[in-house]
Amino acid sequence: MKQINVLGLGNILFGDEGFGVEAVRMLEKECAAELPETVHFIDGGTQGIYLLDYIESAEALLIYDAIIPVEFDQQVYVYRNRELPTFIHRKMSSHQMGLSELLSVARLHDKLPEEIALIGVPPGELDLGSGISPAVQDLLDHSVAEGKKIIEEWLTIQPE
Repeated sequence: MKQINVLGLGNILFGDEGFGVEAVRMLEKECAAELPETVHFIDGGTQGIYLLDYIESAEALLIYDAIIPVEFDQQVYVYRNRELPTFIHRKMSSHQMGLSELLSVARLHDKLPEEIALIGVPPGELDLGSGISPAVQDLLDHSVAEGKKIIEEWLTIQPE
């Protein structure tokens, strides 16, 4: 059975920057009991390079993160495989390796997952200790539903 890693990125101390972590927690709480043990939920926080194994060990990778598309509305954005933006993750520290760099390293190692999906929302508030803003909180249910659909799709695809 396909190994699926669901990775939540972000810093929960900086308001909406913690969207990815909150979304993964919510998704795990809602559906982990129904899924096979090959689906892993990872609170990636701001671990940077330490997340590389979670990326390279997956056959399918679902990522939740606060993202800012070039032109955006306050909505849930879903990118799949080749649709992924070239630059994805704004770093909260100059020492942190971002998602774009992690995917590039996995590609160099020839260990990029067969399937990758990124679900993100633009952050509204990034104040220290503010928690998820009401605008982003309103998008959590939709983002979790999108993640469920993607995981179900991946679980039904049979290897060739």
